[in-house]
Amino acid sequence: MNKSQNSGFSAAEKEAMKARARELKLQEKFGNDKAKGEKDVLATIDKLNGSDRQMAEQLHKIVSETAPDLLPKTMYGMPGYANREGKNILFFQAAQKFGTRHASLGFSDLAKLDDGNMWPSSFGIIKIGPAEEKKIKALIKKALG
Repeated sequence: MNKSQNSGFSAAEKEAMKARARELKLQEKFGNDKAKGEKDVLATIDKLNGSDRQMAEQLHKIVSETAPDLLPKTMYGMPGYANREGKNILFFQAAQKFGTRHASLGFSDLAKLDDGNMWPSSFGIIKIGPAEEKKIKALIKKALG
């Protein structure tokens, strides 16, 4: 068994860890500079293909319009959006990143989506049409309280 098989981490997971280390260094260097964060997020989106790229572009537009105070910043190499303290509130995970059948829109524990004793914090997405856009806007508004 080679070292990579023994480590338990896939190549995609290893790449995500490297991306996160890079992000932390950038955050330390630039803080919560919205322009630099947006540049990084847009560069990340540009690297995506097909429907992942289209959905990430749509999500970026939705977040920018719905919650302009959120700071764009990458999270494990994927587009994310943080509060003023730099804590991620929501993020997009492309299907191509981990070879899954759908992309995901995820929310951190800071998102105020609580609904009783159990609620969803991640949503599978295969397309963002008008109905999905409406749901995403409502989720973002709820997440921010």
